[in-house]
Amino acid sequence: MAVVLRLARAGAKKMPYYHVVATDSRNPRDGKFIEAVGAYDPNISPPKVEFNEERLNYWLKTGATPSETVSDLIKVAKKAKPATTA
Repeated sequence: MAVVLRLARAGAKKMPYYHVVATDSRNPRDGKFIEAVGAYDPNISPPKVEFNEERLNYWLKTGATPSETVSDLIKVAKKAKPATTA
């Protein structure tokens, strides 16, 4: 089973809202998924991107392949996250 991280569309017509999900690559876009790991709302300015960092890192470490869009969203979320200094 090849696990991928991709967007699953939700929301009303012309008002999309996306869940970032871990799913088998053979499942349809809005079909069954293993776990929801984040959300993306493109309707607001700036678009809202949220991830459960712990679960996202778990799936990436276990070999899940992010889609192009999800990998771009991960980069955006990491840039927006303030750097913590110890």
